[in-house]
Amino acid sequence: MDAANGATSPGLVCAHHHLYSSLARGMPAPPRTPTGFTDILELVWWRLDRALDLESIRWSAMLGAVEALERGCTAIIDHHESPEAIDGSLDVIAEACAEVGVRVSCAYGITDRHGADGARRGLAENERYLRAGGRGMVGIHAAFTCSDASLEAAAGLAADLGVGVHVHVAEGAADVGVADRLRPLATDDWLLVHGVHLHDDHGLAGTFVHNPRSNMNNSVGYARPARFANPVALGTDGIGADMLDEFRVAYARHREDDVTASPETAWGWLATGWDLFPEARNDRVTWNDSHMDPWRLAFTTGVGPRTVEVDGEVVLVDGRPTRVDADEVRARAAEQAVRLHRRLEEM
Repeated sequence: MDAANGATSPGLVCAHHHLYSSLARGMPAPPRTPTGFTDILELVWWRLDRALDLESIRWSAMLGAVEALERGCTAIIDHHESPEAIDGSLDVIAEACAEVGVRVSCAYGITDRHGADGARRGLAENERYLRAGGRGMVGIHAAFTCSDASLEAAAGLAADLGVGVHVHVAEGAADVGVADRLRPLATDDWLLVHGVHLHDDHGLAGTFVHNPRSNMNNSVGYARPARFANPVALGTDGIGADMLDEFRVAYARHREDDVTASPETAWGWLATGWDLFPEARNDRVTWNDSHMDPWRLAFTTGVGPRTVEVDGEVVLVDGRPTRVDADEVRARAAEQAVRLHRRLEEM
């Protein structure tokens, strides 16, 4: 909607985030320079998630939620991993987001990287959180790090609880056989993240989440999401929650691949977030620009929210959160980042 004092829209949705990565900025360099996607996982992200504890998870989530709110994003679908701090981790994330005033759907990404017991504990965390009434899904890291038994257990738990599964799919070449493994399990309420190396006729049910900036950063290739018959949503894969910026990158990447592409396609991917998180439709963002038109926004940087209302409560005014002190959150997060980075250096 356009208005003389600024356009309004529902709250934006980040369909795939890793809130635990908010403290990664400035982290120590890996032991050696990664030369491929698997190296990036092993030398960067799998070391980071092992260094997390509940206190660093809390402030990472709090910082990520503040930054989301500051960009008009009122709902986050998060995918979490902290193998040394599994129990209670989803509650910590949910409570941090609630304190800021941001909606969140949580999932713990189970994996067999740390043995069968690690996968079991991850599954138990999903079950505990969901049975206690938490908003979320059952998480799987990726099929290539899970046994068939773990995949089946996660899918079975999700079906029992009436929720979907949130899983990375064919992000890199190591996961190219994923479609055959997940096809018998996947249902329409699954979130299939990335899909870069899938065939057009992959046969998987669910919504794909396109993360263009992350895919470029990890040099895994262009997913070409317009080729899929499935619904497509937009996520950031942990690189903040500025969904207008992610929309611009998604459009530019699409246009690079197909010069006839319109920003309306990428805007449609952004809008799919409201199907995944319907409550965000009831949130209200008033922007500092008078038009929220895809063609205009694709080429207009610096558009941000003036005010944000979540569930009828004003949670951001003049770019500042009302429930928490953003400066204090950033200061506490910086302290936790220093501590987290020290742990990384000791690994």
